Amino acid sequence: MRPGVRWGLLAAALAALCLPLAGWAQDGLSVLDDLALDDLVEVPEPISPWLRIGGPIALGMFALALVVLVWWTVPFRSSKVSLNLHHYPTGVKRGLAMAITLYAIAFAFGASEIVYQLQFHGSTEAYFANMSLGKLIAFTHAHLFGFTTSFLVIGVPFSMQFNHLWPYQWIFPLGLVAALIDVMSWWGIKYVAPSFESVSMVCGIVFSLTYLYMLVGLLRVLLFPQVVWVTDKDAEVRRAEMARKRKAQDAEGWEDAL
Repeated sequence: MRPGVRWGLLAAALAALCLPLAGWAQDGLSVLDDLALDDLVEVPEPISPWLRIGGPIALGMFALALVVLVWWTVPFRSSKVSLNLHHYPTGVKRGLAMAITLYAIAFAFGASEIVYQLQFHGSTEAYFANMSLGKLIAFTHAHLFGFTTSFLVIGVPFSMQFNHLWPYQWIFPLGLVAALIDVMSWWGIKYVAPSFESVSMVCGIVFSLTYLYMLVGLLRVLLFPQVVWVTDKDAEVRRAEMARKRKAQDAEGWEDAL
């Protein structure tokens, strides 16, 4: 048999085999066309407005109730127990200043981690959606422990240094309340609605500002004793003492000149 005839017969045989396959493929495509898109893709149910809006509001009301409970159970009174960090040993002042600063650096790294995770996952909702329950439990434990110890280290000396000012007695507990509500909002983001992110943002701003205010106030007392604020309970005494020192230094300078 000649080669041309042989190749012609082979092509005819392949065509005969492909015709049934083409018919089956067309039948399969027609079946897929009949299927609805919703049958192929699982669409999550929309979140109820009661959860999307009411959930963050309820958490905010819980935070307010917690603040009121603290105010009602521990009302402000002028305490006789106070401390003046100016009179403490040098080692205590240096160590406390370093501890406060290191906690502030830890806060800064925590903030940078948030920025990194948001860039990596695209959103807070996606970040917590990809987080397992076990990791969220460990995350909650670590942050509650860290928030409590950091605010304890800085809040106790700050509140005792400025025990005569009632607004200053709110800064320490407000920071802790904001930290607690922030951690609770993470569970809301993962299991209730992404709108809990707004609560987390507000709480993050509150506890950051309270910590920063206490940080500046204590470092000023510990490292810059020559800086006197009106809020210092010994402001007049220290100003008078500094004036006497300056007058004595000026007198010594005149004596040396003569």
